[in-house]
Amino acid sequence: MTTETHSPTEAATRFTRNVVPGIHRLQHAYVNCYLVADDDGVTVVDTAFPATWKFVLRALAAIGREPSDVRAIVLTHAHFDHLGFAARAQAEWSVPVLAHPLETYLAGHPYRYAHERSRLLYPVRYPAAIPVLGRMAAAGALNVRGISGLEHFQPGDVLPVPGGPRVVFTPGHTFGHSALHFPAHEAVLTGDALVTFDPYTGRAGPQIVSGAATADSGQALLTLSALEATGATTVLPGHGQPWRNGIREAVRQARAAGPS
Repeated sequence: MTTETHSPTEAATRFTRNVVPGIHRLQHAYVNCYLVADDDGVTVVDTAFPATWKFVLRALAAIGREPSDVRAIVLTHAHFDHLGFAARAQAEWSVPVLAHPLETYLAGHPYRYAHERSRLLYPVRYPAAIPVLGRMAAAGALNVRGISGLEHFQPGDVLPVPGGPRVVFTPGHTFGHSALHFPAHEAVLTGDALVTFDPYTGRAGPQIVSGAATADSGQALLTLSALEATGATTVLPGHGQPWRNGIREAVRQARAAGPS
């Protein structure tokens, strides 16, 4: 496994080749997007921020691929910090963008998302989150363009994209949130259904995202069972470090942590 780290002035960007074989992790401003590569091309899962664009181009080059190798973008959900450069990729790469049908409205309006608690109070309650949110803003978090023309998938679908992930429906964080299971790699890409770092609190460890950005925390905790059922060894979250102690232990800790 090879890791490349760019300077702090580039908003804490880190690229990790083969976090599991064939899946590469690009972290930018505390958000992960993933490049899934096989003989058929590359799938990009989640698209972080507008400023992530130049880093994803570098990441493609680092694995010996070009933008013309990208076959699709798959969204676990359409919050602004996962939709970042999707509109640009859709326009410049002419690739389909796939998501659950319930993400369609949010993809067009990425700031109109349901959340249980006021976001304004979180920097006061959790001051460790202030520099995190600052880096997200510097990466373009306040200037994400919505997109139209989503192609839809359904729970249980095996997607006809490089890597062939199976859709695991995991609503709660958003109403159409979906994780991606890669059985051949014993890995599950959880998006924000389960993270190992919460940008709104600055807390690390397996957990669901705080109510500042989660539509229904009760449902988010219930949906952890769908992740647990994958039996995956490696957990690849939307925020935070990969978890290599198995999805069952990650789910146990997330349930114990509860909502915030």
